[in-house]
Amino acid sequence: QVRLVESGGGLVQAGGSLRLSCAASGIIRGVRTVAWYRQAPGKERELVAGFTMGGRTEYTNSVKGRFTISKDNTQNAVYLQMNSLEPEDTAVYYCYVDLVGGTYWGQGTQVTVSS
Repeated sequence: QVRLVESGGGLVQAGGSLRLSCAASGIIRGVRTVAWYRQAPGKERELVAGFTMGGRTEYTNSVKGRFTISKDNTQNAVYLQMNSLEPEDTAVYYCYVDLVGGTYWGQGTQVTVSS
């Protein structure tokens, strides 16, 4: 069984920064994609940033130039550096991995950006 645990969320003023971390435990094999999603109140969950199967990064348009996804394969960890945060970034952020054996989600971490 794979377990994902996010951390690093919190309350920040607009223009501030946060760094989210996702630690994976269990048998991590056959990684297809790793990504961060978010879900704001009353909205559907959306992809924020991710690594494609080819290893390239992709971002939703609203975060391009502000957010950076990175990973450390030796630590089975993925990160999301979020700069120039805006109130519209307020959401629960989820870590997601797609393995050959299945897909997994973390429990989410709340990010709140005040204006």
